Amino acid sequence: MTWGVYGGFALMMLALALVPGPDNMVVLKNALSGGVRGGGWACFGVGIANLTQATAAALGLGAVIMNSRPVFEAVKWAGAAYLCYLGVRALIGAFRGDYGRLAETAAARSGFRRWREGFLSNFTNPKVLVLYLSVLPQFLTPGVTGTGDALLLAYTIAAAGTIAQLLLLFFVHRVRAWLERRKVRRALDGVTGTALVGFGAALVLE
Repeated sequence: MTWGVYGGFALMMLALALVPGPDNMVVLKNALSGGVRGGGWACFGVGIANLTQATAAALGLGAVIMNSRPVFEAVKWAGAAYLCYLGVRALIGAFRGDYGRLAETAAARSGFRRWREGFLSNFTNPKVLVLYLSVLPQFLTPGVTGTGDALLLAYTIAAAGTIAQLLLLFFVHRVRAWLERRKVRRALDGVTGTALVGFGAALVLE
């Protein structure tokens, strides 16, 4: 693999990671309620789960999971249920609009709980594993490229996701004062909640 091919692959994965998805929505949700620190914990959780799935895909374990229908279905339904749960919570927050009380509740939330939200949103999403298994073979040549190449490409995909989420956190930090307006916050919570529920429903229907 040449550096030119790798560079094109990395840019393509970064562009794909910038498209709004469940992981970005969970990071945004935690950034809105817990600031950059809260969003950072969620981003860290997503990153660890992403690295886990990347390693499984590069080592061939992902294919085993995909070919085991009961395991795949269990992961799919668990992921859909969890995304819907997070989405409903965001929608309830938007409906109530009591951000003074929510701020106190958010302050009491531990970093581990935010990390767990990020980890589970990614780890229970089988579409992440599908992405790895559909993209990696296109850049790997049997008998020429090895496990090291597969791991490099898989970790590049994971790194692209983390970079996209860090950019999102930077944006949230820059416009924090505007985001703290009640009407804006309610609108964002409504959009985030609807998106998460939509992603959960899409998992079930696919």
